[in-house]
Amino acid sequence: MITYAEVEIFLYECHSLKDKRSVLKRIKSRLSKDLNIAISEMDYQDLWQRSKLGIVAVSESSEISQQIIQQALSLLDSFTEIERTITNTEIR
Repeated sequence: MITYAEVEIFLYECHSLKDKRSVLKRIKSRLSKDLNIAISEMDYQDLWQRSKLGIVAVSESSEISQQIIQQALSLLDSFTEIERTITNTEIR
């Protein structure tokens, strides 16, 4: 099963696109390393304090993939320099 989440975030401490790339790179590498998920920036590449991330988890059951996405969202919330604003989750 595939569970997919679109997450909009606000980056408080970024004052340039270079700052934003640095923060997002750290977040994406930590999430993909710890949880073995795919993550990518999907929108707002030209704005330095806003981003939209796509997170995908694939598993043999929908329950496990949903748990992985929830763990990813919890880990995302643990980063103090960002705030998660809008989250849409879909199961396929």
